[in-house]
Amino acid sequence: MLGPTAHTDSFTRDKLPPFAEWPDINLDGFDYPEYLNAGVELTDKMVEQGFGDNTALIGNGRQRTYKELADWTNRIAHALAEDYGVKPGNRILIRSANNPAMVACWLAATKAGAVVVNTMPMLRAGELGQIVDKAEIEFALCDTRLMDELVACAKDSKFLKKVIGFDGTANHDAELDRIALTKSVKFEAVKTGRDDVALLGFTSGTTGSPKATMHFHRDLLIIADGYAKEVLNVTPDDVFVGSPPLAFTFGLGGLAIFPLRFGATATLLEKASPPNMIEIIETYKATVCFTAPTAYRVMLSAMEDGADLSSLRAAVSAGETLPAPVYEAWMAKTGKPMLDGIGATEMLHIFISNRFGDSHPACTGRPVTGYEAKIVDDKMNEVPVGTVGRLAVRGPTGCRYLDDVRQSVYVRDGWNLTGDAFFVDEDGYYHFAARNDDMIVSSGYNIAGPEVEAALLAHASVAECAVVGAPDEERGTIVQAHIVLAEGFDPTPEMAKALQDHVKATIAPFKYPRSVVFIEALPKTATGKIQRFRLKQEPSA
Repeated sequence: MLGPTAHTDSFTRDKLPPFAEWPDINLDGFDYPEYLNAGVELTDKMVEQGFGDNTALIGNGRQRTYKELADWTNRIAHALAEDYGVKPGNRILIRSANNPAMVACWLAATKAGAVVVNTMPMLRAGELGQIVDKAEIEFALCDTRLMDELVACAKDSKFLKKVIGFDGTANHDAELDRIALTKSVKFEAVKTGRDDVALLGFTSGTTGSPKATMHFHRDLLIIADGYAKEVLNVTPDDVFVGSPPLAFTFGLGGLAIFPLRFGATATLLEKASPPNMIEIIETYKATVCFTAPTAYRVMLSAMEDGADLSSLRAAVSAGETLPAPVYEAWMAKTGKPMLDGIGATEMLHIFISNRFGDSHPACTGRPVTGYEAKIVDDKMNEVPVGTVGRLAVRGPTGCRYLDDVRQSVYVRDGWNLTGDAFFVDEDGYYHFAARNDDMIVSSGYNIAGPEVEAALLAHASVAECAVVGAPDEERGTIVQAHIVLAEGFDPTPEMAKALQDHVKATIAPFKYPRSVVFIEALPKTATGKIQRFRLKQEPSA
């Protein structure tokens, strides 16, 4: 069932789930040769196709062409293989913020046949240690500005033997850079199989031991040749910008794989705050943006103050549910739709999405070409149209956990169960209700938090909000709204009552928040996701 492998270190292939536990994989329309190296496809092959002088990467004060990126990655690949002894199939951890050097290291390691594990700079030694132990990682490439935690991890690790520093700035002043600069710009990349594991994506926000999702060389191209081509219609004239870390597959796709696959340009920000993204959009006339709804709200406000974001043709929203008021405000301001979509680390990237000319508020859209979806109950029976149930999906990518008993929970009967509660309408459009574990059951009613949030966000006083379930003796659970007020509004009991009445008048009254908590800021991840679990841990008000 699996094609040939170039891995002399067979760890990842040995740790794949049993075939019986795999989801059904449909590769119709995604035909790749038996031997395929994604690193080559995104660099050297692009130069061969005539994109050598196009700008590939912008970041940290430098612009790199495709030819420069191909040469740079080939030099690093030489260093990894010849000076550090990296063998095909070895796992390499990369620790860095979003910058061109991180992309170069990822591509170089891929060319050398390694299996890459990209990690975020905010992880501490203990968290890095869990990843190292799970994937039995011997080699790590680290931005020299972020060495401390990784060195501490290596000190106590039975697996991590070599921590190699690279220069995340544009100076090439680090060990790996100095060695690479002595190497040839030509490198005979490892002839990896299309079914060789190229990437281990560790899931974000998990509890307990981390889960590693295993993605093949072909998968890295499938997400570009599917979603990016069909939905985004990427051309070489596009300039990408966004906030998600490259360590997350959402960021790696949106800020590296998608632009590089089509000869476009990626702009990379180490600190991707909304003001920084706005500056990049204005400076480089960015056309495609990947970020979360909270950042788009800031951008809307900035446009009111004169920011020129008119170059954007595609605003992709994922990672958090897109409230209808944000979609409608963006549409009203720009005349262009916001493309809401849903993806998962297990699936690698977005598999259901709105399209240009076919987008709707409070709607996630239809499956991307190659994918199919359905809504099921706990026994995998399909539920009637309009009924909220569990989202099941399958297509050309799918969940393969690294040696993990949770594989049989995520995959059932050949379908991937993403952990999201959705319903599908009679026209075949999919609508997000909540994460399965975020549905609020109050006095027997099922209440989707995002629906209440959308109602609250339609009120002029609400800047941001998050809705969670709070324990209640009488009802079991009640709807609790954590609200950041807009400037000029005061957190008074009268304001809380006004917001409750507003929700009752906007959606079914039983869904209104019986508890309103005013806070200064919502807890968020590095990608802008609201951390609702932290709100649940705080005392009710």
